[in-house]
Amino acid sequence: MEENQISFKIRGAIFKVFNFFGPGLLESVYVAALAAELRKEGLTVRKEVPVPVIFNEEKLEVGFRIDLLVEEKVIIEVKSIEAIAPVHHKQILTYLKLTGCKLGILINFNVEQINDGIHRKVNNL
Repeated sequence: MEENQISFKIRGAIFKVFNFFGPGLLESVYVAALAAELRKEGLTVRKEVPVPVIFNEEKLEVGFRIDLLVEEKVIIEVKSIEAIAPVHHKQILTYLKLTGCKLGILINFNVEQINDGIHRKVNNL
């Protein structure tokens, strides 16, 4: 399955989770619910995936973690905050660069309309 097909399923799952819970919960609730819904859709999902950081050919022991990795191709970074800051966009772009993945989705569930909370990011390898 290619990234756009995966993204379509992810978007559907985001809407289901948001319509069920609405805004205002902890990020961990949305991560767990989204992972469950994506698995229900038949997708492979890993949570809290360590991001390898290599500097001068040395693997650094740092604590970056991807919220969800879908089909080993699409990164999902989940937030439940007042507003997405520019640094959050940079964060997911950096995760894409470090992992070599092509597509990332940044989601803020703490919004009135979930369309306003979904941000698609592409790694220009």
